[in-house]
Amino acid sequence: MKYIDLFAGIGGFHLALNRFKESECVFASEINRDAVTVYQKNFDMEVAGDISLDEVVATIPENFDLLCAGFPCQPFSKGGHLKGFEDTRGTLFFNILNILERHKPKFVLLENVANLVSHDNGNTYQRIIQSLVSLGYSMPTKPLILSPHQLGIPVLRKRVFIPCVLNKNGFENMEFSESKILYGDAIDFFDFKNNGSYTISEVELEVLNLWNEFYKGINLKVIGFPIWLSELNNRPVPSSDPIWKQKIKMKNKRLYQNNKAFIEDWKLSHNCLKKFTESQRKFEWQCGEDCDSIFDGLIQFRPSGIRVKRPNLFSTQVAINHPQIIGKYLRRLTIEEAKKLQSFPLDFQMHDNNKVALKQLGNSVNVEVVYNILLKMGIFKG
Repeated sequence: MKYIDLFAGIGGFHLALNRFKESECVFASEINRDAVTVYQKNFDMEVAGDISLDEVVATIPENFDLLCAGFPCQPFSKGGHLKGFEDTRGTLFFNILNILERHKPKFVLLENVANLVSHDNGNTYQRIIQSLVSLGYSMPTKPLILSPHQLGIPVLRKRVFIPCVLNKNGFENMEFSESKILYGDAIDFFDFKNNGSYTISEVELEVLNLWNEFYKGINLKVIGFPIWLSELNNRPVPSSDPIWKQKIKMKNKRLYQNNKAFIEDWKLSHNCLKKFTESQRKFEWQCGEDCDSIFDGLIQFRPSGIRVKRPNLFSTQVAINHPQIIGKYLRRLTIEEAKKLQSFPLDFQMHDNNKVALKQLGNSVNVEVVYNILLKMGIFKG
């Protein structure tokens, strides 16, 4: 079973396929030099460059059985500009089509962000599906959106996968029975060790203590909106603001009116948090009633504010730009823990720079998810 690995990153597809003894990677392509370094270090093979170049495409072996591609997601991601095929990165899907038209491998497995399915009111996804069907491929009629937590891995990371088979009459929808992740399981998933290099800073601890004091002092325990310190007052909301922003400001002002004495004392005793950044003066509680304290949850310092979530699932962003903080241990995830969330083997050799390594893990496919999809596709016996 020969396969090619396009937009290969650091090799998530390759790791999943390595579990099958009869698989062989005959071509890999990636343009990010840091990712290429890691890929070559772990798989001991050359990695071709830009797949949009004719001279690179010409080096693809004539015969192979499976094409894997986690093609660029930024054009379809909520974290990007949502330009879709108007973005030059979006057009790389058509490079995949050209390769499929020429080589006609029996199997295809594509991956992208879940938002691809709803982008442009579903037109983008349908255009992709119709393009594949026109080449003779069958795929599930229902979009396959899968997250590692459905397989018992405590991370919420929804991605759409498009498994295809050539010249097959119909393709059954793939169903995955969801494993139940119980409250607290995300933290219990790891063998925790003290690691000073991942401990939060004194400033971060100080601002978390201040917001913890705030949360414990107000009379609202299930907060369904962002708290903006600048709006905890009685000033009128400008009608010129967008409606969504007006709604958030009005909720902040109602919270202030219901807790005025406490909030005024809190702001006064901490000098209105003037020593902290603008984002540290914003707070999002997403734990419902499941936590009594900030430090019971999983915490992220994000540009939009300090976010606290339940400790049962790590978030999609865990290994990209804002690694989550384990509240009760006052530290961020380690590289080894991020590997485990992405189902990478612990002996996988990461980039020497931890920030680069975390970003690369965040951009990768989850190995266990890909492995289970390959089993469902009937390519291997397992």
